[in-house]
Amino acid sequence: MITLTKVIRNCYRDSLSLMQMSAGLAEASGVDASAVVMATDGNLGLLRDAGLLTGDAGAGASDVLVVIRGQDTRILEQAFAEIEEELHRDPPAARSGGNAADILPRSLAMSLRDADPNLALISVPGEYAAAEALKALRLGLHVMLFSAGVSEADEVALKRYAGANGLLVMGPDCGTAIINGVPLGFANVVRRGDIGCVGASGTGLQEVTTLIHRHGAGVSQVIGTGGRDLSRAVGGRSTLQALDALALDPATRVIVLVSKPPEPEVAARVLERAGRAGKPVVVHFLGAASDTGPGSGIVSACTLEEVAGRAAALSRGVPFSPDVPPEGTPGMRLPDTGPPRASGQRFIRGLYSGGTLAAEAVLLMREAAGPVYSNTSLPPSLDDIWKSQGHSVVDLGDARLTRGRPHPMIDPRLRNERILLEAADPEVAVILLDAVLGYGAHGDPAGALTPVIREARQTTARAGRRLSFVASVCGTPEDPQNAPQQERRLKDAGVVLARSNAEATRIALELARGE
Repeated sequence: MITLTKVIRNCYRDSLSLMQMSAGLAEASGVDASAVVMATDGNLGLLRDAGLLTGDAGAGASDVLVVIRGQDTRILEQAFAEIEEELHRDPPAARSGGNAADILPRSLAMSLRDADPNLALISVPGEYAAAEALKALRLGLHVMLFSAGVSEADEVALKRYAGANGLLVMGPDCGTAIINGVPLGFANVVRRGDIGCVGASGTGLQEVTTLIHRHGAGVSQVIGTGGRDLSRAVGGRSTLQALDALALDPATRVIVLVSKPPEPEVAARVLERAGRAGKPVVVHFLGAASDTGPGSGIVSACTLEEVAGRAAALSRGVPFSPDVPPEGTPGMRLPDTGPPRASGQRFIRGLYSGGTLAAEAVLLMREAAGPVYSNTSLPPSLDDIWKSQGHSVVDLGDARLTRGRPHPMIDPRLRNERILLEAADPEVAVILLDAVLGYGAHGDPAGALTPVIREARQTTARAGRRLSFVASVCGTPEDPQNAPQQERRLKDAGVVLARSNAEATRIALELARGE
């Protein structure tokens, strides 16, 4: 095995761009492992942990480090050349003529020179993110802080400063937002409308907004707050600001609030504010009791699909019915066919790219099937994150699993490897999956999944076992990947399709019980 490294000096790209480059390298023929990162101490440590780097990298935080592993030096050098060309390729503004006005901005202050923005998206390594966010706030900009790795103390300080100055901080670790129709981070193509959404989770917001779209309704604003916002220390600062802003927004008639369980005192504060919004607020705290303390105008929901359905019904002025499916989603599900289930096949294994979708699956499964082991914050925890036990749900975006790898929404390799591992377990009856579409995500998730699904089904059939696959597609027909096309590809591979993650989980439970 050959490992080559290259340093591109004084070159910066944001983390999402670098993850996409890494994923592109990983799919190249002859490349077994790869990484394209800013050479910060944190990233270098991750590469060492992943076995992709030994010794001194010879690179600093302002350099891009490319690491590629494979069998053929010629192939690896060609891959290096293509990545270097991409990194050095000038953006259109830099190629437009050479006037002073065409010089690319080298600072936040320079970026304000010829424009009048009011929001900055910060996507730099975590150790630098708080400083850049504070610079943006001092320039009078709202901030979407995509970066993770920001300390709790820095988050509190940033949000306190923002609140005192009439500004909003979304994040840190804010993966999804849609502001005035502009998608930021991982987001989907959804209809404009009158439903304003606030959420601490990225894929939770994606699931809700795409289902709202498929119900024929639309969103006014989608505001991410960051996963720690509803902790005791942060106190829901961004959530409270977002609720106030949507309450005053004439374009918003219905408000949605989704989050993992907040601290009780923070939840009480948030629900009290929601009750004063003067508009219906649909609330779902994953893992909390279904009655979230409804007050005036507060509507509780038990799942993300119910959130979307209730919000769409309120927007359209019609009664909510759980039996009314979203438009353009799979109808009658295909029968799960194959040889009889072998004795001992009884477990479900969930392999998720979306952390909130994984958590929702855990909650629904344990209500019906008892303990579900996972690497989410919900007990019981897996003894070994790399090995499932009993009913298990794995969030493959966990930092412990993605060291030296792009996020699984971008790079499918980790999940493909895990599918084959789970298929080899004679106790596994069902593998439960999500396919998350939208900007920033893999260009063809179904295309990446179907070959390994077919291989797993064929392998288990030869062993006299029937392995079922159940999945839901989080996306819309307008997404770059086209949700109906993704669904057709999965169906053609024998996957049982559901209209939502919650429905997929319920179907998986039915199949595991032999119903």
